[in-house]
Amino acid sequence: MANLSAVSLFILQGFSTVPALQRLSTAAFLLIYLAAVLGNVSIMVAVALNSRLHTPMYFFVKHLSLVDLCSTSTTLPRALVAAMADTKEISLAACASQLFAFVCFGSLECFLITSMAFDRCLAIYRPLTYGTTMDSQTCVSLVVVAWVSGLLFSTFHTVNTFTLSFCGPNIIDHFFCDIPPLMHLACGDPGGHEAAGFAVSGCVIMTCFALTCLSYVLIVYTVVHIRSSAGRWKAFSTCSSHLATVLLFYGTGSSAYMQPTARYAPLQGRMAAVFYSILTPTLNPLIYSLRNKDMKVALKRLYPQVPYWNLWFRHGKVQNPTSNTFPL
Repeated sequence: MANLSAVSLFILQGFSTVPALQRLSTAAFLLIYLAAVLGNVSIMVAVALNSRLHTPMYFFVKHLSLVDLCSTSTTLPRALVAAMADTKEISLAACASQLFAFVCFGSLECFLITSMAFDRCLAIYRPLTYGTTMDSQTCVSLVVVAWVSGLLFSTFHTVNTFTLSFCGPNIIDHFFCDIPPLMHLACGDPGGHEAAGFAVSGCVIMTCFALTCLSYVLIVYTVVHIRSSAGRWKAFSTCSSHLATVLLFYGTGSSAYMQPTARYAPLQGRMAAVFYSILTPTLNPLIYSLRNKDMKVALKRLYPQVPYWNLWFRHGKVQNPTSNTFPL
C-alpha cells in the first residue's frame, strides 16, 4: 500500500478531552463492554448447546453475536487500556489494522442482517418451501458470502483511507481509528477519496437496505392476508426482534457516515460512534432474548442458578419457530 504519510503514529483523544468525564466514561464503558461480552457469548453458547435452536434463524443470530463481540473488542479494550494507562499513541500500522477490522465487522453485520431478512421472508412468505430452501448449505453459503464481502469492503476502505497523505496534525479527536476523523486529518483535498468511499458504501449499504425493505414488504403483504389475528401476531412475532435490530443498525450507522467530511464534528462523531459501535452490539443480545421464548428457555438452562432467570422464565413456553433444524 503506497503511503506518502510523514506521520508515523497518531494520538487518540479518547472518550472525552475533559479528565473527569474521561474517568467517568471509562468506568461506564468498561461495564458496558463486560455486558456486551457476557450477552453475546451467552447467545452463542445457548444456541450451540440447545438443539431446539439449531434452526436457520438462530444460526444467523449466533453469527451476529460473534460479529458484535468482535466489533466491540476491536475498539473498546484498547480505548479502555489507553484511558487507564494514559497511553494515547497508536502507530500507523495499528491504526490501519483497527480501521480494517472495524469496517469489516460493521459491514459483516450489514450483510448478516440482510441474510436474516431473507430468511424471515421465506419463512413467512413461502413457508411450504422454506425447509428445502433454507437448508444448512444455503445458510453456510450466505455466511461465507457475508465474510468475503466484508473483507473486500474493508480492504477497499482501508486502502482508500491510508493512501491519503498525513503530514500533521496527528491528533485523532476520537477513541478509535475511524474513517471520518482520519479523512479530516488528511493533507490536501481528500475529496476524491471521500467520493469513492461514498459511492462504494452507498451502493453496498443501499442495496442491502433495499433487499431488507423488499423482504419486509413481502412479509407485511403475507401477514395482512392472514385471516386470524392470532396467526398474524404469530407470523409477525417471528421477525420482530430482527426488525428492531434493523432499525437500530441503520438508525445509528447512518448518523455517522451519511455526511461529508467537511461537516464532521468531533463531539457528534464520538456520540454517533458510541451508539453504532458500542450500544448496538450490546443491545442486540437483549433484543433477541427479551421477547424470544426459545432463547429465554435456552438462557435459563445456561444459567440455572440465577434467581432472576427463574422469575423471568416461570411462565415461559418453548416455541420452535421453524421445523427446519440442522446441526450448527
